Amino acid sequence: MGRAAIAVAVAGAAVLAGCSVQAPDGDGKRRSPVHIELPGDTPPPARSPDGDGPGTASAAPPGDDKPSAAPVPPRVLWSRGHAGRDVRELQARLRQVAWLFDGPTGTYDESTERAVSGFQGKRGLPRTGRTDTVTWQRLQRMTREPGTWELYLMGGQPADPPDPRCTTGRVLCIDKTSRTLRWMIDGRTVSTMAVRFGSRGTPTREGVFSVYWKSRDHVSTLYDSPMPYAMFFSGGQAVHYSPDFAARGYAGASHGCVNVRDEGAIAQLYARVRDGDKVVVSW
Repeated sequence: MGRAAIAVAVAGAAVLAGCSVQAPDGDGKRRSPVHIELPGDTPPPARSPDGDGPGTASAAPPGDDKPSAAPVPPRVLWSRGHAGRDVRELQARLRQVAWLFDGPTGTYDESTERAVSGFQGKRGLPRTGRTDTVTWQRLQRMTREPGTWELYLMGGQPADPPDPRCTTGRVLCIDKTSRTLRWMIDGRTVSTMAVRFGSRGTPTREGVFSVYWKSRDHVSTLYDSPMPYAMFFSGGQAVHYSPDFAARGYAGASHGCVNVRDEGAIAQLYARVRDGDKVVVSW
């Protein structure tokens, strides 16, 4: 075999064995023409792109071991102690799904807190008793927009401006539109309370009347029902306390009388009203 053939065979064996043929070093001295890399040898450090030192561009970035941020809790809209129209709507909607049976009162009280907590637990939400955005959205999807008399089912609604006929003298000024009674003296409102009227079949009469008889512990001879603090103004129709109105609110109706649900308020009114005082019933 000639020298050329021997050189080719050696070079091929070197390539197959993971070897490389070395060129002369920078000092001009020739080294062994074959450099063999044995398994387990530490590879030389990689060169940086500019060839000035070990490269780091291909190294993996160190892992981020910082803990991930905790999820932001939903914003609380209302909680115990809040009051107003929005709380009334919350309570009215809770009544629609049978989680609340009292009110609406417009005040976020203990019973409202318990109702919200029960509603949350039933739907897998944190039982905080506070109404947050998630709880409110879930309740809205399950209920409908409450009407005026659902919001004021148990009273508490504002009174409309008084009828002009109420601005002089001592007057029981009764407004069917706002369902309120104002006790007025010489144009000044002394007290205001929610009232309920007769049904369509037995409506409360409208007009100007006067109190002609007071009966503290009256019982209806027609319906055999109690009419405490009765102040009669038109036939058998009177302003009086109604336990049914106190219990059911505007879900019921009278037989024509003007019902008051606040017993303390009508007791004070009864003590002040005299026979002959004017009564105005208007829309």
